[in-house]
Amino acid sequence: MSFVEMLEMVDILKRADYDGKKAKIMTKVVKSLHRNFGVRRSKDQLRKWWSGLKLREHNQYRRIRRVLQKSK
Repeated sequence: MSFVEMLEMVDILKRADYDGKKAKIMTKVVKSLHRNFGVRRSKDQLRKWWSGLKLREHNQYRRIRRVLQKSK
């Protein structure tokens, strides 16, 4: 997943206060990634990626949050 795709996903999930149980939000992420980047990923893939990002990829997650804060 490219950095720009990750940025889009994190932005949507943070705005919606995603907690892992709201299927409508993940559907919105899937549609947005397909519309903006032409990639198709399943909800399960994105859910696992989100969990991994928060738990194991601390540096990348901080970098994404900084970029999002600067853009607002």
